Amino acid sequence: MEQWRNRDRSAKPSGHLSSYNRTMQRPWLKMRPAARWLVLTLLMTTTLFVVVSSRAADPQPYTVTLKPTGNSALDAALQGSATLISLQKSAPVGGFALIQRARQDKQRFETALHSFGYYKATVNLTIAGHALDDPSLPAIIDAAPADPPMQVVASFDLGPRFRLGKVTISGEVPPDVRGRLNLEPGQPAVAADVLAAQGRLLAALRSDGYPLAKVPTPVAILHPDQDLLDVEFQPDSGPKADIGPINLTGLKRMNESFVRRRLLLHQGELYNPQRIEAARQDLMSLGVFSVVRADPASALNPEGQLPITFDLTERPLHAVDASVAYSTDLGINVSTGWHDRNLFGNAEQLNLTAAAQLGGNALVRPGYQVGAQFLKPDFLARDQTLEIDLNAVDQSLQAYQQTALQEKIALNRKLSAHWTGSLGLSGEQESIVQEGETRHYNLIGLPAALRYDNTTNLLNPTQGIRASLLVTPTYSLGTTNSTFVIMQLAGSTYLDVFDNGRSILALRGLVGKVSGAGVFGLPPDQRFYAGGSATVRGYRYQTLGPQFPDGIPIGGTAISAGTVEWRQRILGNYGVVGFVDVGQVTTNGAPFAGAWHAGAGVGARYYTSIGPIRLDVAVPLNKLPGGDSFELYIGIGQAF
Repeated sequence: MEQWRNRDRSAKPSGHLSSYNRTMQRPWLKMRPAARWLVLTLLMTTTLFVVVSSRAADPQPYTVTLKPTGNSALDAALQGSATLISLQKSAPVGGFALIQRARQDKQRFETALHSFGYYKATVNLTIAGHALDDPSLPAIIDAAPADPPMQVVASFDLGPRFRLGKVTISGEVPPDVRGRLNLEPGQPAVAADVLAAQGRLLAALRSDGYPLAKVPTPVAILHPDQDLLDVEFQPDSGPKADIGPINLTGLKRMNESFVRRRLLLHQGELYNPQRIEAARQDLMSLGVFSVVRADPASALNPEGQLPITFDLTERPLHAVDASVAYSTDLGINVSTGWHDRNLFGNAEQLNLTAAAQLGGNALVRPGYQVGAQFLKPDFLARDQTLEIDLNAVDQSLQAYQQTALQEKIALNRKLSAHWTGSLGLSGEQESIVQEGETRHYNLIGLPAALRYDNTTNLLNPTQGIRASLLVTPTYSLGTTNSTFVIMQLAGSTYLDVFDNGRSILALRGLVGKVSGAGVFGLPPDQRFYAGGSATVRGYRYQTLGPQFPDGIPIGGTAISAGTVEWRQRILGNYGVVGFVDVGQVTTNGAPFAGAWHAGAGVGARYYTSIGPIRLDVAVPLNKLPGGDSFELYIGIGQAF
């Protein structure tokens, strides 16, 4: 193509035709007739090519087809390595550059094939049906119009797949390290598996206390006659070492003494990257730091130890948040909070919150709740938090109207990675109106809780289990004095059906029982109610179970409820759900003994970085007399 362009540049412009003729006239006349016809033919051919070339597309549109190999992972790697695909729209090219791009991609395809063990594979890549080394291809592309686009087709002859032959580790390494290589002779010679083994070997050496260990890229030897690949790892373990001095940088308001007491790592311990990472994550769990980075030194100190520096970045001291939710039964719920993350320099938290309920059909009038919470971590012992709560509540529900002051002091202890326990003392002074009668109560409780949580996300769990057992012995001084025990077992589990985080089966269950008092020996707010987003959607809040003759909910001493929900993500950040809830409340009986009610519904989700925005619509499957035909729920986070 370049030679045609050079000829085009040598043509004389029409404005110089007369002088050009005078210059060429004598040689032209001296030519024989046959030579004249030859020159004339060449000039006409050149002119025709220039005219045609001026109509060719530049840049040249093209399509790309990669023939399937039968290996989906290999097909994905080939497509990912093709600049013919990745640059097709963002960087269009002319004909000559298209050939160059295709030649480069051919080399990339060969590299991808080799990485999957196909060392004898061949790549057949054509443009408009012509091989890349076809000498006529540049002229064909230059003469091609924009429509239809050029067809680029790549096909692959895989040949035999090479397998691993000898897998060896040279040099001195601890005996347990060889077993952690997890690379065996006879398995396919896939580059990713070999490189993963390299990483496992390095991790094993460092876990055994060799902080400066190095594992270079393994040596690979091909045996084409046997379709085998030998691999030899040549690690350099370096010296075994203990952890040296631990430096803390970046602290501003946090007390260094507290951080050092909290730190799970100590000088003199054998170097272990897992323990270093556990210490880093533990500091992050305090909620005070936005970044915690652990940086081991690059060399041992004179004592033969490895110093480590923890670089800490503190979060802003104060935070303000706000949220809005809506449901047809509880109306608009507006809440806001102000938080101090480090009150006295030891990661103490002070949380002030306020919330209001407005306009729901389960409300007689608007209600509010304001509260203060103080949390002191590592109180008396590590992983033990002191919690002090004070709340004022005023709510006017269909079931009862309540004005109360609630106090609680508790010790929350982390028992393991997923288990926590809590034991406390609570008090409540309240006035409750039900069926036109006002009662005053003073409650003293000993709440105890055991919780398990190994889920992956607070607002959008896709795997794991959440479970809690709550037991609260309570003494009530009021219109009727009584002593009773409230027991409640709740749990939910999340199953990632296709292991892709997009199709989730979520299950929820609840069982509760009050012992020691009948339903009318309990303050109304201590009874069990069902209906609403926390139990059975489709029914108005607290309306399931026994009722007074005028339809006002009585509440009960036992409850059972369950949910099956399917969550399906579609179209990137969107999702849909379908669910069925069931539940029942008994007046003075046992769980599962009352009349069951069921609700069903569908919902939509929009997934954001802070959690999914939720919209659910549910209908009662056995509608209550005078009950609603449907309920609507809007909020942030999944329903459970």
